[in-house]
Amino acid sequence: MSAQPNADEESQAQPLLDPSLHRSLSNVTSQVAIVGSNVCPIESLDYEIYENDFFKQDWRSRGKVQIFQYIFVKWLLCFLIGLIVSLIGFCNNLAVENLAGVKFVITSNMMLVKRYGMAFLVFFSSNFVLTLFASIITAFIAPAAAGSGIPEVKAYLNGVDAPGIFTLKTLLVKIVGSITAVSSSLLIGKAGPMVHTGACVAALLGQGGSRKYGLTWRWLRYFKNDRDRRDFVTCGSAAGIAASFRAPVGGVLFSLEEMASWYALLWRCFFTTAVVAIMLRALIDVCLSGKCGLFGTGGLIMFDVTSQNTTYHIKDVPPVLVLGVIGGLLGSLYNFLLEKVLRIYSYIYGKKPIYKIILACSISVFTSCLLFGLPWLASCQPCPIDASEACPTIGRSGNYKKFQCPPGHYNDLASLIFNTNDDAIKNLFSKDTDSEFQYSSILIFFATCFFLSIFSYGIVAPAGLFVPVIVTGASYGRFVGMLVGSHSNLNHGLFAVLGAASLLGGSMRMTVSLCVIILELTNNLLLLPLIMVVLLVSKTVADAFNGNVYDIIMKLKGFPYLEAHAEPYMRQLTVEDVVTGPLQLFNVIEKVENIVHVLRTTGHHGFPVIDERSHSESPVLFGLVLRAHLIVLLRKKAFLTTAVRADSDAFRHFSAMDFTKRGSGNGDKIEDIELTEEEMEMFIDLHPFCNSSPYTVVETMSLAKALILFREVGLRHLLVIPKISNRSPVVGILTRHDFMPEHILGVHPLLVRSRWKRIRFQLPRFLKLF
Repeated sequence: MSAQPNADEESQAQPLLDPSLHRSLSNVTSQVAIVGSNVCPIESLDYEIYENDFFKQDWRSRGKVQIFQYIFVKWLLCFLIGLIVSLIGFCNNLAVENLAGVKFVITSNMMLVKRYGMAFLVFFSSNFVLTLFASIITAFIAPAAAGSGIPEVKAYLNGVDAPGIFTLKTLLVKIVGSITAVSSSLLIGKAGPMVHTGACVAALLGQGGSRKYGLTWRWLRYFKNDRDRRDFVTCGSAAGIAASFRAPVGGVLFSLEEMASWYALLWRCFFTTAVVAIMLRALIDVCLSGKCGLFGTGGLIMFDVTSQNTTYHIKDVPPVLVLGVIGGLLGSLYNFLLEKVLRIYSYIYGKKPIYKIILACSISVFTSCLLFGLPWLASCQPCPIDASEACPTIGRSGNYKKFQCPPGHYNDLASLIFNTNDDAIKNLFSKDTDSEFQYSSILIFFATCFFLSIFSYGIVAPAGLFVPVIVTGASYGRFVGMLVGSHSNLNHGLFAVLGAASLLGGSMRMTVSLCVIILELTNNLLLLPLIMVVLLVSKTVADAFNGNVYDIIMKLKGFPYLEAHAEPYMRQLTVEDVVTGPLQLFNVIEKVENIVHVLRTTGHHGFPVIDERSHSESPVLFGLVLRAHLIVLLRKKAFLTTAVRADSDAFRHFSAMDFTKRGSGNGDKIEDIELTEEEMEMFIDLHPFCNSSPYTVVETMSLAKALILFREVGLRHLLVIPKISNRSPVVGILTRHDFMPEHILGVHPLLVRSRWKRIRFQLPRFLKLF
């Protein structure tokens, strides 16, 4: 057994958001990343089926009833995920509309009697208290609930396990914090937090029971593995989008296009989102009877933006193409500025939680002053004679806010700013309102939304990007529609829809899922060709400048995300060029003292097991044993007095539950195990507990091919074996860290220079095409 550790476990990496934060961590063997608003050590997930003798015997003991039970319970849990997420989504919207609605009603009533100072005080103080509450519970109770949660869930589905992202505390803080933060008039959305909420619900249901709370039924243990949890989390994220936009098909496509790294869950995801759609339809019918207070017909959860006889001709295509180009440019600029702002915020996040709360409250103060002050810059407009609703709007949401205007007039900028984000989108998407807004009001609203959404996202509170991007894109889309005017058959509301699609495509770089979400959101199938064109153009333009906003945030947070494609320089390297060693090896029958020493001195999670007693002249690779399984063997004290192979009775000391993976709780640690000197001199037979068929690659395989295998199968450890048989049976172990560009270019710095040479050579040829 070698005395030196290897790089089996992911080496320590620094999150780009704050390179100094990792210094205080005691865990120096695991990679670290910013989870929510805190720096935490992270590990990899293992989607490989661990085929050892104990596993095979357990599966052979299952009858047809147990197999049916497994399949039935899995579908039942998908149904429960859809049911619970739809209820949470509905209650979220109900709470936000009523909480924010009461605030706007009280403020508007004071404006009617010209008590402007008191109106501002109510507006300011309510926003401040709501933001303060959201930031306090997030900073002190569940820091992992900060932000949208989509980068964390996306990293999890790629195989990165971050602590605390799916706990019950995170779920509760995510729900309550999202309601209060969105109600505080911050320019943030609730769609991203709903994706995280759905994933939390799915992870908790699919955790396979809890020993702490006595939920350890036999049939629940079948889901105590990374593969089933991944399936449930994917369904939960799809349900979250479906509950946010009432878009079941869009939710399925979003989870597959943006979130999941594996695509074998289409049918179960569709079933889950169908449950969400049916439940929302039933709950919205209750609100239509007037039993939901200020919720009305359901906020964003009930976006029904239709247009009668939507027709367009070839002359309408050029303005749509312009919208796509603008969306791509603005989307890439949005991502660039957001990255810079998050880097600035990271210096504050490196300090005590109180500084994070002060930052959130400062953003709230600035936002409240801006939202209350800007409508005073707009001139009052006379109410249209043929208005489709009451004008001016008094004491409720609507298109015609009175604000400070005299009777019979309305403030068009207040109709957008002095409203919830959902109502602002409705006003921008509304039909037959081409003369409602002034050019200056739309431009002011666009600039306000664009910059406020960037500064608001990084606060220590649940905050999404979907709705702010929709609001911002709809505002400049409406502005383009006003410029085009009568030269197009499309009304201004439809231009707003296309503008929202273009900025979503330019920022988030999704196409199919966004197209379906917008169609389901607006209930207007006739816009399909135009939305497709806008999304394709905006994504193409934006891809020339930077990446997807969620990929940028994941990189800033330090998540080791494996892309679906290999970098060109990986074709020039073999796995031997990046693997590090020497290895920690175990014999099939190993001394307890050696196992304890290795576990206490390293943080590795997988160890090759060799057989030196085989008929071969040199040792041969027998398999791979996990750290968690070794700890179980030590805890159960499955020891032998002599170095001989154990008989089949060894299985009687264990149950399948002993080797299942823990849920959100902490697993056993080697420091908690106490052994006597006599026990340390005993032996453990690793034969029944080793994965005897681990994935292996020969040392001459290209790194690109190894990456594809590693990602597609969902591995945590990939053994590298020699090409020549008379050498050591294992050359090294590849982990997620070994495929990261930062690690590869750090080991081979000359590749950086060659990459720049290739770019400098290809760039002039690329420019000649234009």
